Amino acid sequence: MSLLSKSHTTLHPALRTPHPAPRKSLPVMESFYTLQGEGYHSGKAAYFIRLGGCDVGCHWCDVKESWDASLHPVVDIHELADLALAHDPGMVVVTGGEPLMYQLYDLTRALQAKGLKTHLETSGAYPVTGDWDWICFSPKKFKEPVEDIYRKADELKVVVFNQSDFGWAEQHAGKVKGDCKLYLQPEWSRVDKNMLLIKDYVKTNPQWRISIQSHKYLDLR
Repeated sequence: MSLLSKSHTTLHPALRTPHPAPRKSLPVMESFYTLQGEGYHSGKAAYFIRLGGCDVGCHWCDVKESWDASLHPVVDIHELADLALAHDPGMVVVTGGEPLMYQLYDLTRALQAKGLKTHLETSGAYPVTGDWDWICFSPKKFKEPVEDIYRKADELKVVVFNQSDFGWAEQHAGKVKGDCKLYLQPEWSRVDKNMLLIKDYVKTNPQWRISIQSHKYLDLR
C-alpha cells in the first residue's frame, strides 16, 4: 500500500506480542524530511519514519494520534527506504509511537542497503531489534524498560516533567554504558519552569546536557 493512501488498515496480532514477527511492511503514521530537533544529533538533516502503535501511554505525549496502529496505512519497507533515499538524508530516524513493538531488522537492512544511516528513538519497553547506527533511549515511567536497552543505548534522553524526574534520570544513568550521552529535556507544556530547574541541575551535575526541542521553537517539519 502506498504511503499516500488514505485507507486504514487493522494491524495483525504481532503488535500484541513481546516477540515481534518478521515484518516486510509496517504501519506508518507519517514520514518526512526535516532536521533532527533533539539530543546529540540536533540540527542535522534527517528523514523521519514515525511508526503507528504505542502502549506506553505517556499522558503528556504530543503524538497521541500515533498510538492506535490500525488508524495508519501499512507500508512496504522497501517503499519506505526508497522514499527516504529520494531526499539523500544524513540519517533516517525511526520513531513512534513505540517502534520496538515491531521486529525492525528487515526495515534497517532495507535502509542500510541504500547506504542510509539508521537511528532509533525508543522508550526501551521492548527488546531491541534492528541494526542501528545510533540508539536514543528515552525511558518512561509508564512502562518499565527491558534490560538489554542499557548496554545498547548511545544516548539517554530523559523528559523532565517534575522535580522527582532528576532522581529517576540518575537511576537510568547508572545503568547505561560508560560512553552513553546523557540528556535532560523539559516536557514542552512546562518548558519555561523546568528549563530553569534543568539549567541549575546541569551546572551541579555536568555529566548531563540539556536537550532542547528546537524543532518546536523553529516550527520545523
